[in-house]
Amino acid sequence: MNWTAIKAIYVFEMARFFRTLTQSFVSPVLSTSLYFVVFGAAIGSRIDTVEGVSYGAFIVPGLIMLSVMTQSTANASFGIYFPKFIGTVYELLSAPISFLEIVIGYVGAAATKSLFIGIVILVTAHFFVDLDIAHPVAMLAFLVMTCLSFALLGFIIGIWAGNFEQLQLIPLLVITPLVFLGGSFYSISMLPPVWQTVTMFNPVVYLISGFRWSFFGEADVAIGVSLFAIALFTVACLTVIWWIFKTGYRLKS
Repeated sequence: MNWTAIKAIYVFEMARFFRTLTQSFVSPVLSTSLYFVVFGAAIGSRIDTVEGVSYGAFIVPGLIMLSVMTQSTANASFGIYFPKFIGTVYELLSAPISFLEIVIGYVGAAATKSLFIGIVILVTAHFFVDLDIAHPVAMLAFLVMTCLSFALLGFIIGIWAGNFEQLQLIPLLVITPLVFLGGSFYSISMLPPVWQTVTMFNPVVYLISGFRWSFFGEADVAIGVSLFAIALFTVACLTVIWWIFKTGYRLKS
């Protein structure tokens, strides 16, 4: 394993994160804090409880997932798209470094950035609501797995995208709606039976449900099913990335 090359990519990506703190860090944290104020304090004060938890606390896992998924995807997609845009990706492909080392460098940096944002949002949530975490180790594990899996997805999007518009297309039109409809602000059990069935086809439901279980010990979906879903999603992304590097899809053309 070429750790020097991995470190070079990782450090370069993290340096870009710190150069653009306002856009990459302050903006998502501020936006999520506004959700806490509007939905947690203003609207949440008019709702008794959801599954035995105050509404303000109930939405915390969903809001963290919303930020983590979108930021992981955005950071990883832009990270690999920019070398394509300026042409330096060919230098990367001709260097003595394997595709696995390239993926570790870019995906590791993107996952680290979103993990940092997720933890800051979690700390910020304590200023707005009383929050206890039933399974802190499981919570951290779910957070890390989500950061990594969606950074892998973002890496695929960055290679697929042919311009900046396409770079934003899937995050805006697919990922964000799926997260909003995946139980970020409500329990699946609150929906009519028909919509409960439809919602189960949304893969994000399993991630949010598992993450919420780590906070409150209650979930819409069995924890084992949530773990299987996130593992399956990660394997699928890794398989697609392996195929991309094997065929050179949108990398060598």
